[in-house]
Amino acid sequence: MTLQSTAPATGRHVVIAPDKFKGSLTARQAARAMSVGVKRADPTLTTVECPVADGGDGTLETVVGAGFTRIPVYAAGPTGQIGLTAYARSGKTAVVEMAEICGLQRLPGGIPAPTSASSYGLGAVVAQALDHGCRDVIIGVGGSASTDGGAGFLAALGAVARDQRGSRLGLGGLCIGDAAQLDLAGLHPEIASATFTIAVDVDNPLYGPSGAANVYAPQKGADPNEVIDLDRALRVWADVVERETKTDFRTAAGAGAAGGVGFAALAVLGARMRPGIEVILDLVELDRHLVGACAAVTGEGSLDHQSLRGKAAVGICRRAGAYGIPTYAVAGVSTLAAVEATAAGLSGVYALSDLEPDRLQSISRAGELLALATQRMTRDVLSAAAVQAQGPSTAPPVSRQS
Repeated sequence: MTLQSTAPATGRHVVIAPDKFKGSLTARQAARAMSVGVKRADPTLTTVECPVADGGDGTLETVVGAGFTRIPVYAAGPTGQIGLTAYARSGKTAVVEMAEICGLQRLPGGIPAPTSASSYGLGAVVAQALDHGCRDVIIGVGGSASTDGGAGFLAALGAVARDQRGSRLGLGGLCIGDAAQLDLAGLHPEIASATFTIAVDVDNPLYGPSGAANVYAPQKGADPNEVIDLDRALRVWADVVERETKTDFRTAAGAGAAGGVGFAALAVLGARMRPGIEVILDLVELDRHLVGACAAVTGEGSLDHQSLRGKAAVGICRRAGAYGIPTYAVAGVSTLAAVEATAAGLSGVYALSDLEPDRLQSISRAGELLALATQRMTRDVLSAAAVQAQGPSTAPPVSRQS
């Protein structure tokens, strides 16, 4: 689908801000291919490459590319194997990506472990960041492999959960169904002086029909009976956490994020939830790059209805629109109708599938096709000839509200 556009603003630089094209290109590789396409079409245009992420896999790479330092650490993967991972740091700010530590991509052999996978490794990395002096901790929780209510995450930070006999709980989603008490006396001492932000792109409660188990556990390999067991365990865990903390976040938006890590962070760490794309756009200073731009170009592997719920494309649109700058999307595939794309704020949508309908070919040639599609988009709407034909934009800059 190609959606024709309104005229861009009168500047001569283009901000290139794609997310990853999952299975084919990282966000940085996608940005490079898009930049090539823009310059092929109009050498008079300059580009600013600003790859983004939404809090899931790719978050660490994105912020390191924006100037953060990668700090190597060791931590447990989702099924307990110790491996080398990392977090990113700038000053006293740490960015921790759950997918990189104990997410689906860290499952040995890619074999799902829906009832036994744990968030322990995430807590271990947060603890190390606190040990290293970080006091502003941002946690991207997309791509998780576990549904343990954040119990493993808290255990690594010093919490102790026990069953009715007083025995420590094992790790994994089913184990929390035996929880009877939670002792927070041994929590990491620096938690009290730190702030925690959960970068999230879902608003699910902890349990129930739209909760962590019912909605996301099947994607992590759970069968129908395991989904029931995990949901029941989350209900037990919620009661135990409420008794200890005197708070009830089980129905809070985002409590079900990362199998319940969102719930644990809200209830025990006093964390705040923010849309992942908004967090990342602040960290990479997108607004600074947008000033004086004629357009923003974003993209991802699949542009669909889920993309409209706070993913990269919508986040870029909102930021760029505040400066009167149109946003165009180049995606692997797009299932959005023209009216839906326009309502989301997109001035144009181009898809690689229009150039190569064969999915496997499109994936294997993603870089080449992305450059070609962006080249076509630039010729249509961004080149000097196209701008002159349409006339200059009269949209004034708008102050973005925080």
